[in-house]
Amino acid sequence: MKESRLGDFEETVLLLVGILGKEAYAFKLAEEFESQTGRAVSIGAIHSTLSRLEDKGFLTSEMGQATAERGGRRKRIYTITAYGQRALEISRDLKVSLWRQFPPFATDFNFGGQLG
Repeated sequence: MKESRLGDFEETVLLLVGILGKEAYAFKLAEEFESQTGRAVSIGAIHSTLSRLEDKGFLTSEMGQATAERGGRRKRIYTITAYGQRALEISRDLKVSLWRQFPPFATDFNFGGQLG
């Protein structure tokens, strides 16, 4: 059985793949991570995480077209699988459930029934 849990960094990278869509390649993911979190990340950390997420079945990848801006090199584009989307849903639901149980913030989680 494949690993179905997501680490915090893995979850963030997987969400960024979904946000970036057809632009979800390693360098762009590193830029977006830094932009969204305000934290620096190495391209090596992104590559190893993408590889791990692909091994877990949460992502697929394919080579994109060569571009002049990359000197004719092709990009590996990542896409979330249905299994990856399910892993994100499970992670979100667990965290929302925990936040709802934390008294100082319990009333802050009014999603209009969207999350249960």
